[in-house]
Amino acid sequence: MVISVVILINAISLATLTMPDLDSRIVELCEQIDLICFVVYCVELVLRILSYGKKPWEFFKTGWNIFDFAVVVATPIFAGQTALLRLLRLLRLIRLFRFLPEVRVLTTSITRSLPPLMSLGALIFVALFMYGMLGHYIFGESDPDNWGSITSAMISLFILLTLENFPNYLEAGIDVTPWAIPYFLSYVFVVVFTVLNVLIGVMLNAMEEAREENRKHNERMNKLSKIVDDVEVMTEDDEISHAELKKLKAKVAQMEKLLNQSK
Repeated sequence: MVISVVILINAISLATLTMPDLDSRIVELCEQIDLICFVVYCVELVLRILSYGKKPWEFFKTGWNIFDFAVVVATPIFAGQTALLRLLRLLRLIRLFRFLPEVRVLTTSITRSLPPLMSLGALIFVALFMYGMLGHYIFGESDPDNWGSITSAMISLFILLTLENFPNYLEAGIDVTPWAIPYFLSYVFVVVFTVLNVLIGVMLNAMEEAREENRKHNERMNKLSKIVDDVEVMTEDDEISHAELKKLKAKVAQMEKLLNQSK
């Protein structure tokens, strides 16, 4: 929570620096705030690495940890380059995502959906190419600006994916040939609506998988916490009976099982 507050303060200071005609004292104050935030990030990063004890390299096995390390370490390296330094400052704000569970689920779902979206992108390209070639043959001579070549035709069809200016394209096509009606209607129903539905389905499926994974992770963490509490209760008197030793071994076995599942 402390780091989240620091990130928000950092965001406010960076936003303030974009305001026109700022007093020099305000600019200096915002720069000082940014510097203090950077020091806090450095201290936090060192503490997180030290928390891994004798295995600090374990810190770099998590993607978010690598991202945090890269952003913090790169800041002093590119201190003399204003554009890169501003970009690095903005990247620090992305770290806020890792502290928000729902945002983590959303980013995980987006990452999971990338492979099927690439396949969907290939399908869209083939569909645009086929309809683009057909549109070039039908409307190319009458409307060379929009259909005169395969590239201009595919650009027009790409714009039509959002149904932008659809009535204008349809009316212009009808003036050329009545085949414009089945051409554009088939494109809308077969390509546009199908693409949107498949895209939504892919995202919803990826989000559901991410939510399920997050739920299982939380369940494992809750079970681990309960086991730790039970162990503390059994060992609080600094004496362990034979029965308690058996229970302790069972608890340790449960912890090992849960930790292996989380890897």
